[in-house]
Amino acid sequence: MKIKIVNTSHHELPSYETPYSAGMDIRASLDAPVEVRSLDRVLVPTGLFIELPQGYEAQIRPRSGLAIKHGLTLLNTPGTIDADYRGEIKIIVANVSAENYTICDGDRIAQMVIARHEKAEWIRVEELESTTRGTGGFGSTGKK
Repeated sequence: MKIKIVNTSHHELPSYETPYSAGMDIRASLDAPVEVRSLDRVLVPTGLFIELPQGYEAQIRPRSGLAIKHGLTLLNTPGTIDADYRGEIKIIVANVSAENYTICDGDRIAQMVIARHEKAEWIRVEELESTTRGTGGFGSTGKK
C-alpha cells in the first residue's frame, strides 16, 4: 500500500526495522533535547504529516524497549490517526519510572501500525444473544 507523506524533519521516513515488523519506527524531530521527568508527560513532534486512504487508520504504539528499560510509554495508546487528519503527528510520551529521561532529536520514540477498519452500523435490539461468558468481565476468566 502506498501512503502520501510530508516529512519536514531531517530524518528518514518511518521504516520497518525487520522483515516481519508490523510497526514502523517513528523518530522525534526536536530543536533541542526534551527531558521527560519522572511521572510527567510531554508532546513530542515528529515532523511527519500523512494522507491515509479512507478505511485505514495509523495506530501509534509504545516501543517495548523504551518501556521495559526506561519506563517510557505513550498515553492514549494506541493513539489513532484518522484518514482525514492532516496535522503533524505528535507523540504523547509519559515517564512512569522514578528516573528522568532525555529524548534527543532522531530518537525512535514510538511505532506506527497501519490498520484497516470498518464502519459500524448500530442495530437496536431489546436483548443480546447469550454466551457462556455472559456479563463476566475484569478477571472473570481467571488468572491461569
